[in-house]
Amino acid sequence: MQNENHYIHRNNWLRAAVLGANDGIISTTSLVIGVAAAGSSRQVILLAALASLVAGAGSMAAGEYVSVCSQTDLEKADLEREKNELEATPKEELEELADIYVKRGLDKQLARQVATQLMTHNALDAHAKDELGINEMTTPRPLQAAMASAASFLIGGLLPLLFTIIISIEKMVVSQYLSAIVSLAILGGIAAKIGGSNIKKSAMRICFWGTVAMLSSALVGSIFGMNS
Repeated sequence: MQNENHYIHRNNWLRAAVLGANDGIISTTSLVIGVAAAGSSRQVILLAALASLVAGAGSMAAGEYVSVCSQTDLEKADLEREKNELEATPKEELEELADIYVKRGLDKQLARQVATQLMTHNALDAHAKDELGINEMTTPRPLQAAMASAASFLIGGLLPLLFTIIISIEKMVVSQYLSAIVSLAILGGIAAKIGGSNIKKSAMRICFWGTVAMLSSALVGSIFGMNS
């Protein structure tokens, strides 16, 4: 037997971790750039970076947990509804499952045989996978997603925080931007490698939108700086 590498089982934590790290880098760096562009002191910039790090990690964790819990609740409700339908109208549910297999390319007789055997083995599982698209590999895990999101946000925001301490005020904006772009490119490449997707495309996409966010913050900071 040949071993096959699939990545869909990593979807829950990988999506949350990439989102958290990406947001940690972009939001913290953008805030620092905006405050620095306004001509603020190092103390103010450092305070803004710390506030972004703490508030962002908490927000990411809470948001991810609530979001994934909502998805879990929807799946549970669908499964409960499907269970009731299987008890009330088993023949109609058998035909519905058989029709799904016919649409996938099986002839009617074979599709009915497959549907019958699968429903005899585990009717709810068969309908969950083939009708609702719910399976154990993609089952959402709220706590796992929340922890991955918060931890990765903190990790992503550490570099701009460190640069706030060691980089001179005059070079703060440019240095923060360059370090963020490098970090985002590395993050995009790692995420693509773990997820089995195109590394170059992933890195370019994350760098582009990160640049848009940071330039917007710099523009706002410059405007307020000129008006102050």
